[in-house]
Amino acid sequence: MKVGIVGLGYRLGYLARVFTVEVEGFSVVSHVDPHPAGLSYATEYGVPVGRSHDTLQAMLAGEELDLLMVGSPNHLHLDHIRIGLEHGVKIFTEKPVVTSVEETLELARLIAVHGSDNVMVGLVLRYAPLYMDLRKAQAEGLLGDVVSIEASEHIPPYHGAFFMRDWRRYERYSGSFMLEKCCHDLDLYNGVMGCRPKYVSSFGGRKTFVPKNAPQASGINDLEVYYRKPSGWMGTDKVFDSDGDIIDFQTAIVEYENGSSLCFHTNLSVPDDFRRFAVMGAKGMAEGDFVRNYFKVHDARTANKLIDKVYSNSELSVHYGADEQMAIDIGRHMLKGAPLPVSVVDALEAGLLAMSMDEARRTRSVVDMSRTWQRFDAALAGQANRDGDALGD
Repeated sequence: MKVGIVGLGYRLGYLARVFTVEVEGFSVVSHVDPHPAGLSYATEYGVPVGRSHDTLQAMLAGEELDLLMVGSPNHLHLDHIRIGLEHGVKIFTEKPVVTSVEETLELARLIAVHGSDNVMVGLVLRYAPLYMDLRKAQAEGLLGDVVSIEASEHIPPYHGAFFMRDWRRYERYSGSFMLEKCCHDLDLYNGVMGCRPKYVSSFGGRKTFVPKNAPQASGINDLEVYYRKPSGWMGTDKVFDSDGDIIDFQTAIVEYENGSSLCFHTNLSVPDDFRRFAVMGAKGMAEGDFVRNYFKVHDARTANKLIDKVYSNSELSVHYGADEQMAIDIGRHMLKGAPLPVSVVDALEAGLLAMSMDEARRTRSVVDMSRTWQRFDAALAGQANRDGDALGD
């Protein structure tokens, strides 16, 4: 399998290693990136990344590729995906796929032409053993109808500081923190609900990474934790006085088309971090934590514990064992046509939910997504864009 990479950042440098280990014949033959931050990682682990090209067009013209992996900054994804599809190559793109509603609709129209199977997305948590066990318990009827979900993604201070220093601190490049980081989680719970979100409200802002909370303001000079994770393109040393416009905490409430609800919370400075969920069903309750490695299911009538499981961390995966499984499944899909647990349409739907959360936060309003889904479905059907439509109209 001959692979080209556009955007050889830390994530794609790492994934090149994982795919090389897990997929027989996987070979990166070329890459495009003026400042390949992930090159040092790939080199450290002996993973070849092939020839360097100045542009994506030059790489596609000069190489016979089976797969194009897109790891460029989020705002460049749409153009890189379009170029790859028009060249006739299959795409694997990192999340989030695109950064705005209009880009979402444009990609949906591209999918209508080229087919959704030609775009795969790195929503890696779909492959996590914990999530697969949750869906198995749900399929076996242990939960019954899902009534409500309480969920969170909290990251430790070193990781939050990375977002304040990296290009992701600017919404014009990342889309937003909710979109960039939490689209994984929103996709998971959309999957559990089995239907689309309808109404969205949200509140949040930045209260931790602000000047008055800088350690120096309290006479503390040990700042190592805030620089532990290196930044890449457009990196800065500023943390508490960052010029970025992303938030550092946000809470959202979602009502789905079936009347069930989700409460989701994210925070960028949680020293004892966790990434957990509690799914409340009419027949049972499931709770789990991707960071703390447990999964439990209780019967609603008897309160008996039906499942009590713990997981071991993988030496290779940085996503709770999911990275290896994603590589294996995508390899099977590429070589044998095996199905995948997540589609680009799923990813775009999670992205639209994240964007609606941000719209609700900015406007302090309840966003009705009905019009958004109408526009999205029309785009997936290949219908032309109608000027003047807006998110929430």
